[in-house]
Amino acid sequence: MSFSRHHLGIPAVLTLALSGCATPLGDAEGAGAGSSGGDCVQPAGSELAPASGVLAGVNLDWGDETLAEYADQLGRRPAVAVSFAPFPLSATDVENITAAKDQVRANGGVLLLTLEPHEGLDAVTEELADELATLLDGFNGDGVPVIVRFAHEMNGSWYPWGQQPEAYRTAFRRVADAIHRSAPGSATMWAPNYGGGYPFNGGAHEAVPGSADHRELDTNGDGEVDGRDDSYAPYYPGDDAVDWVGMTLYHWGNSYPWGANVLPEQGKLLEQLTGTYDGAGGDDTAVPDFYAEYGVSRDKPVAIPETAALYVPEGGGDGELEIKQAWWRQLTDPVIHRDFPQIKMINWFEWRKHEAEIDGIIDWRSAGNPDISSAYVDDLPAWFHYSAEPGDCPAFAG
Repeated sequence: MSFSRHHLGIPAVLTLALSGCATPLGDAEGAGAGSSGGDCVQPAGSELAPASGVLAGVNLDWGDETLAEYADQLGRRPAVAVSFAPFPLSATDVENITAAKDQVRANGGVLLLTLEPHEGLDAVTEELADELATLLDGFNGDGVPVIVRFAHEMNGSWYPWGQQPEAYRTAFRRVADAIHRSAPGSATMWAPNYGGGYPFNGGAHEAVPGSADHRELDTNGDGEVDGRDDSYAPYYPGDDAVDWVGMTLYHWGNSYPWGANVLPEQGKLLEQLTGTYDGAGGDDTAVPDFYAEYGVSRDKPVAIPETAALYVPEGGGDGELEIKQAWWRQLTDPVIHRDFPQIKMINWFEWRKHEAEIDGIIDWRSAGNPDISSAYVDDLPAWFHYSAEPGDCPAFAG
């Protein structure tokens, strides 16, 4: 199949006290923002995963609505809010992510900061990594934990940091070292794209045959880089550098080319996460079991940092509510809570936007109109965790 930047994704929100918080949110009196004294102890970034259940969050269109407006629509405060920024950060980028941090501070919860090195991996220097960590430490001191998803979907061929395994691992470790050393209230997330369709031939940044990158990506040693090679392992920067693992998972449809309004196949989301899906590019590949290898074997909390279901407002086919509800019911299926306890975060992609893959508008939102949002809220399980009232001690409530 032709490469696509997206394959799968989802939203989420939060509840329950973090292990580093000595008292329920709002009970710590006299502690200033970011205070490390008194009754509240700032949790380490590695402690942000709940003991049980899922942090439910949102990829918000910050230019269209505020976090408070979205929380009012949903009737719940997201436990996670996702923001994107280029890296290195310009002065404007710092202003934008600081504004996002301020909204999270008022809402409660965690900021998931996705950093995109569009200038290439060589631009990720130790000095810039240290500057980032200093900024994040300030965010932590203001009461906002941060998880950094650095250079996501690096196994794809569509980003300037894609399919460069050695350079990618080096850059990720450089950022992780700075965060772990200087911003202990923050954490890292390693998040490839779902491997169906790998190596996504046709992208501007695919590994060139004969190059060192191409040779390293040929994990089975047959001289080719194709769906029989491991789509994740060459890019993994090491257990010491990674706090969370995540995977982009969207329902784009059931067959290429995308753009048809169609119900997702039953069980699709978990089949993609476990490498057993046999549709939409997965039929001729040997996709690894991401959940077992990186969640269970390495004992890492697993996130679905982006997810939603495609609906084209001007298209025919199945209806918006039917498509989106079929998808979010896979996200809220009790089997996840029962049999996949390493899944700790799910974030819905709350955007209505033009997508180049179909050259048209897609409405990904779960709270775009009252009928959809009401149905979504009705299906939210008790083990989805949302942010409690904001305060000096980060905490989450069911």
